[in-house]
Parts: sequence; C-alpha cells; structure tokens
Amino acid sequence: MGKMTKNDLKIVFMGTPEFAVATLRALVEGGYNVVAVVTQPDKPVGRHGSVLRAPAVKEYALSVGLPVLQPEKMKDADFVEQLRGYHADLQVVVAFRMLPEIVWSMPRFGTFNVHAALLPQYRGAAPINWAIINGETETGVTTFFLDHDIDTGQIILQKRFPIPDDADVEYVYDGLMNLGAEIALETVDLLIENDGKINTISQEEILSSSQCSMFNVQLKSAPKLFKETCRINWNQSAKNIYNYVRGLSPVPVAWTTLVSEQPAVPLDLKIYKTQKTNRPCTASAGTLLVEKSQLFVATADEWLEILELQLAGKKRMSVRDFLNGFKNCNNCHLE
Repeated sequence: MGKMTKNDLKIVFMGTPEFAVATLRALVEGGYNVVAVVTQPDKPVGRHGSVLRAPAVKEYALSVGLPVLQPEKMKDADFVEQLRGYHADLQVVVAFRMLPEIVWSMPRFGTFNVHAALLPQYRGAAPINWAIINGETETGVTTFFLDHDIDTGQIILQKRFPIPDDADVEYVYDGLMNLGAEIALETVDLLIENDGKINTISQEEILSSSQCSMFNVQLKSAPKLFKETCRINWNQSAKNIYNYVRGLSPVPVAWTTLVSEQPAVPLDLKIYKTQKTNRPCTASAGTLLVEKSQLFVATADEWLEILELQLAGKKRMSVRDFLNGFKNCNNCHLE
C-alpha cells in the first residue's frame, strides 16, 4: 500500500458554535476529506420559541454541501448506525458535547478534541473566561484524544497564545479560534503522515513531571458559568475585579446591583469594561464617585474606573452617556 493522502482519510467533524466553524472551514478549504458533520439540534429562539435557529456549524456545512447529523442523544441507535455508515477513519471535535464511548471509539484513528486551553490546566466548559478571570498572561490550544473522562485524554499537540493585560474574552476567543484551526490541521497531518501511530503525552505525566512538582503547580479548572457566578464582589481587590470583568466581557458579562439612597427599586447593571487607577481608597466597597464625566467605584484597596456598562432594559453605553441620563449617581452604591 502506498503512503496515505488527505483523500484517503475520511473525517467526521463534530462542533456547534462559531468557534468550531473556523476549524471546519480550514479542513474543507485545505482539501481534507470531511464526509459528514455532527452538530446540536436547531434551537428555539424568539419570544415564544417559535423560530428555530441552526447552529453556526450546520449553516457552514450546508453552504459547502456536507451532510449534517443532529442527534438529540448521542447514544441513539439510529444515529450510531448512521455514523458508522460513513466509515470515518478519524473524528475531529471542537466545542461540542460529551461523547459516549460507542461514538468516540468508533474510528480506527480515534477521536481528537481541540480544547481552548493548555491542558491539563483549565479543563471544563469555560476555559477562555477562567484564564482571563485568573489573570493569566498566556493560554493556548491543545489537541488530545478523547477517553472516558472530560478533557483528560492523551495530549497530541499544544500551541501557546499570549493574553495582553487589557484583552477581553472576544480578543482571546478570536485568537484561539484561529489557532485552534491551525493546530487541528497540524494534528490531522501528523496522523496521515504516521498512519495514525503518533506519540502522545499523558496529562498525569505532565502533572507529575519534576518541573510541575518543583513549582508546586496548582491545577485550575474552568467550570460552566452561571448568572450567579458572574455577580461582582466589590470586596475584592481592584486588580481581581478588573480581571473578572474582562474575563466575562462581552459574554456572559459581569453584573452588579445599583442601589440608590432614596427608596427606589434596585437596578441590575452589567459592567463591560473597567480601568485600574492605582488610586488608594478608604470608602466602603461599592461606593460610587463621580468626577466630571468619569465614574469610579470603591473596591477593597483602590478606586476602579467604570468605562462601559448597561442598565437593565437599556443598550450598552459609555459612562459619559450613562451619566448624562442618570444624574444622582453620587447618592448610589453598587452591591
């Protein structure tokens, strides 16, 4: 048998959001043999859920004529049979859902996932958010083979990505989306080149390596974010709150409650952008201070400047616009 080529390797791609489209597009435009695409079912949107919205991956797949499977349950017998009918050599997964063994063990070369972090750090559903919230200066992407547990399989390749101090989720998401497409193609090429027999490294090996033990590296996780997780605690340091806000901006977005001195209904306030001031403060945490067209909030140690926000029922706006419409901010506080 001659050397394997791109055409010989049948790939099934699995993914749902825009983040996954970049990798699928790179595979298709790179001339790889993608035989089918698996994505989530269409989601009801609109006030009454009467409109169904297709996942971004489905829209792209249909635009290039690829067959699309949208199982409700990954263990569904009809779906498993249909999937088996494509005789895939490899499955590539980006931003999808947990797969049962019957699915991930199906192809002869296995199934690899593109994860938006440097595993074993930041296993979980929200790796980009948590890396920024924790003030990391770098993150990256990892390809690894799926096994029984979430995000714990054998690592194939990693690529690093610096996080500037003023970057928010959007910036890092876009960077990792493109880097993810790049690493996916390199991983596929490696498998083609070596007929599926490639060297991998176990995550346990990384964790027990002398370097990790020497620096006593702490394992950080990236659990799913919920509304309550995104509430700002003003009793923290300005630096921590600054990282927290940019780690949740623009989605799912950090929030707080605006409370006025007069008896009034507290309002939810989303905070999209802040700026460190290095100005020490002694006011109680959450106290607001207006200076000309600037708005500052007291934290545990310093004043933090708020730059962009959104009042419940209003649009996202600059602080200047907010202060023009909301005159008595000095008599309010955040909690």
